[in-house]
Amino acid sequence: MASIGYARVSTVDQNAQLQMDALKQAGCERVFVDQGVSGTRASRPELDRMLDHLRPGQDEVVVWKLDRLGRNTRNLLALIDDLESRGIHFRSLTEGIATTGPMGTAMLTVMSAFAQLERDQLAERTRAGMAAAAEHGRKAGRREVTTAHAKVKRTRELKDQGLRPADIGKVIGASRATVYRYLSLGRE
Repeated sequence: MASIGYARVSTVDQNAQLQMDALKQAGCERVFVDQGVSGTRASRPELDRMLDHLRPGQDEVVVWKLDRLGRNTRNLLALIDDLESRGIHFRSLTEGIATTGPMGTAMLTVMSAFAQLERDQLAERTRAGMAAAAEHGRKAGRREVTTAHAKVKRTRELKDQGLRPADIGKVIGASRATVYRYLSLGRE
């Protein structure tokens, strides 16, 4: 039986190397990686490619952690049920779950339900925190940057001294795009 790995990170800035290393160490011959793709999306390019690549009765799907495959219980269980109906086993390294027997399938159902509960509770706490902050006059998100901001003033001073935007960015610790944004503030 060939082990085929699947890894996913939600943002482009995140690194899937930890997952890929664990999957390779677990004996995966090939690893499909979705970079910058939310797990809430049912269609993910590399996941779809992997599903097409799998050979019924000959392969198993291996993930580093259960939530890498799906973000909600219904989607995750439907995906694993589809794999099992095609004779393809599933294994999660972190949770130590494999669908090679009825106990593994039952544990998978329980673990995915708890993972869904944890995500739902986190979202609920976040919404409650944002509502409480709004009641006290604070709003969520980044603070608005205005021409009075210290970094904007410093950016303009450095520009007046003849520095290039790339050099200004190094001095103030910001990207060149941010420097241009600071320089354009108040000039619309």
